[in-house]
Amino acid sequence: MIDEGVIKFNCDWNDEQLPVQVPDELKMWRDKMHQLKLIGEYTDIKIGYGNISIKTNEGILISGTQTGNIYPIQENDFALVTSYSIKHNQVTCKGEVKASAESLTHAAVYECDDSIKAIIHVHNKELWDKLIGKVPTSNRSVPYGTAKMALEIKRLFDGTNLAQEKIMVMGGHEEGIITFGKNLKQAGQLILNYAT
Repeated sequence: MIDEGVIKFNCDWNDEQLPVQVPDELKMWRDKMHQLKLIGEYTDIKIGYGNISIKTNEGILISGTQTGNIYPIQENDFALVTSYSIKHNQVTCKGEVKASAESLTHAAVYECDDSIKAIIHVHNKELWDKLIGKVPTSNRSVPYGTAKMALEIKRLFDGTNLAQEKIMVMGGHEEGIITFGKNLKQAGQLILNYAT
């Protein structure tokens, strides 16, 4: 069985209309990643991949789980993470969809540096093969979407130049790459520089 797209944290989901507006720029960058097939769906197994988020005053606004196949993305395809606990492997979110399976990973990145306001997680096997071990890379034994991955993010911030490079390979999540920045343009341009 493929271990992809499955939520691995305890999810306290309030199924309601999203309480914040989704910025057009967030939808634009997500759709650009979809057009480049960096966010999408493995059609043979009907599992979505990739996600995008921004940090707001209200919480983490992130694409919903299993929305990789949707194009163009809509407002109700996002969720707002209002609280989380890495220690307790818990995420609380609001919206018409549950937050991405990578929500704890995004939360950990935001926790490591207050200047980070945007994160993009893409899948690209060729780029993953090229970058693994050459940019900060998480331990291959650590699965995506877990509290262990959140702790691994913190380890990389403390022990590598991840804060400067703003790109990492998820060693235990084949094809998985994360970029981040002070805004969506910075995070998005970084992945475009590597992928195109």
